[in-house]
Amino acid sequence: MHILIKGLDDERYIRPLQNIANLFFEESKVAFTPIENADIHILFTSEIGEEFKANASLTDLNNQKHTASFSTIIDEAGTEKERFKQTKNAFLHVYLKVLQEWTGIIQKWGILTGIRPTKLLHRKLQDGVGVGEAHQELKKDYLISDEKINLMQHIVERQLAVVPDLYSLQKEVSIYIGIPFCPTKCAYCTFPAYAINSRQGSVDSFLGGLHYEMKAIGQWLKEKDIRITTVYYGGGTPTSITAEEMDMLYEEMYQSFPDVENIREITVEAGRPDTITPEKINVLKKWNIDRISINPQSYTQETLKAIGRHHTVEETVTKYHLAREMGMNNINMDLIIGLPGEGMTEFTHTLAETKKLMPESLTVHTLSFKRASEMTKNKERYKVADREEVEGMMELAEKWTKEHAYEPYYLYRQKNILGNLENVGYALPGQESIYNIMIMEEQQTIIGLGCGAASKFIHPVTGKITQFANPKDPKTYNDSYKEYTDEKIAILNELFFQQTIER
Repeated sequence: MHILIKGLDDERYIRPLQNIANLFFEESKVAFTPIENADIHILFTSEIGEEFKANASLTDLNNQKHTASFSTIIDEAGTEKERFKQTKNAFLHVYLKVLQEWTGIIQKWGILTGIRPTKLLHRKLQDGVGVGEAHQELKKDYLISDEKINLMQHIVERQLAVVPDLYSLQKEVSIYIGIPFCPTKCAYCTFPAYAINSRQGSVDSFLGGLHYEMKAIGQWLKEKDIRITTVYYGGGTPTSITAEEMDMLYEEMYQSFPDVENIREITVEAGRPDTITPEKINVLKKWNIDRISINPQSYTQETLKAIGRHHTVEETVTKYHLAREMGMNNINMDLIIGLPGEGMTEFTHTLAETKKLMPESLTVHTLSFKRASEMTKNKERYKVADREEVEGMMELAEKWTKEHAYEPYYLYRQKNILGNLENVGYALPGQESIYNIMIMEEQQTIIGLGCGAASKFIHPVTGKITQFANPKDPKTYNDSYKEYTDEKIAILNELFFQQTIER
């Protein structure tokens, strides 16, 4: 789908216009300059009076025409950046409306293409806006549907029940530890994950660097008397390394980090069932870690083979029961809607199999075509369900979780997500992941350690976010972990130590 834009020539509009076009069309191109065989032309105009009025007129190859208008008050006392944002949103409103009218597709998330919708609602509540007014503002500013606003409200309420001090945790941090190894690479994956076979030298070097980072960051936290809220071992698959390596890693955590016994939650992803052994579960138990993920993604064997997961459905079930029998009391499982070759029949089967296990929490992902994934590079090999069927599967997940007493407690969205839907984390009451809440709502600094680990430094006063990422490949990480550790500590000193002096 080629879309020619007229009336706007500011390059700052190209990306948001393209993002919204991608909600409607699998392949689209937005351009300001004439392109050959443009499928539709959209003319933007504006009128300035007491209010700013944005207009859009869409004309297609059949000379069909659709129009839309939207009026808003521009804050002339605001900064140039703030005024541009208000003007841009007005144009995005009418752009979305004419595309909805022309295609007949209604976008329930409106013009919102960001990853963290609930963060918008949290911010309004923190600013003292009433719930009803906040909902009206979200509907007006972003064209979000009542259905999605109600989902956001439900999740925000759950989060504040689970973490009542969510808005006052800026003086603590959480820790993310990235283990970049997996048994195999999944077709949809873009995480830093390398097949662990024949890489023992890389594993040893990587773990040496990770232990160094943990020591250095832990020492800084102790010196500055900063508490840790949660620790999350992700990847990759953290249980890809040996039981002995896991044991030494958790011992390092207890030795290096402050007050580990009082960290609210420690999670280890054991997402690939083929990495779980009795020896590794014993190590987890030894260090009082009982929150893990065991991720089936699907209970259809053909699907697992197609996406590059080499475990069997039976192995998922067996390893789940093994973990449960050995005392793992908080198990999460991930499911993915819209995997290649799957529709309502397959997803219904997956939910029926999940009912037999009843994990404490369940994250329902909608497949996203991530730019660097094998699946995106070879789309013709991976046939996926259409928008209507994907929406049906999400509705089925919502109904099933409600019937089985699971409550939604976090959500996030991704670019190129099927059906313009969302990923939702559900949990039985009292079993929610605090780390998942912290990473999504960006209320505190999260320090990333290990290969490919991203840090998000949140200023304790302004809330400004500074991002910093370790290298994704083990060799570069192994060559430079000391340098990256020093840089993180410098940022932490600026964020926390300066604030301590000012107080």
